[in-house]
Amino acid sequence: MIKQINHDQGFLSQKATRATKADAAAVTDLVDTLKANTSRAVGLAANMIGVKKRIIAIQLGMLSIPMVNPEITKKSGPYEATEGCLSLEGQRTTTRYKTIEVTYQDQNFKSHTQTFNDFTAEIIQHEVDHTNGILI
Repeated sequence: MIKQINHDQGFLSQKATRATKADAAAVTDLVDTLKANTSRAVGLAANMIGVKKRIIAIQLGMLSIPMVNPEITKKSGPYEATEGCLSLEGQRTTTRYKTIEVTYQDQNFKSHTQTFNDFTAEIIQHEVDHTNGILI
């Protein structure tokens, strides 16, 4: 189900808790909401739709990829990025890393470890920050 985008910075600044199989509907809602906003977003975190769980979704072309309980385990190649956010007005500068390794579960709660680079890595870092209550 497509949800409204949350703009409450107090809520967005709270750290999310680990997701469980009981949160499967939130994964679906997050992907549906991202697909509905692809003209203006490349990623969303669950707290952006009012769910304080460690769930993100990223858009890679036509493919929406949910990541449950993502953790960045390695990072290299720091640089300054200018980013926007659906939950916030304007753009801000932040430090990101060119290459990251992420452990996460897919929507079926199967574990994965994967390396991401460049813009995809930047999207994931932005959304993982959301799950940690960090706003750009």
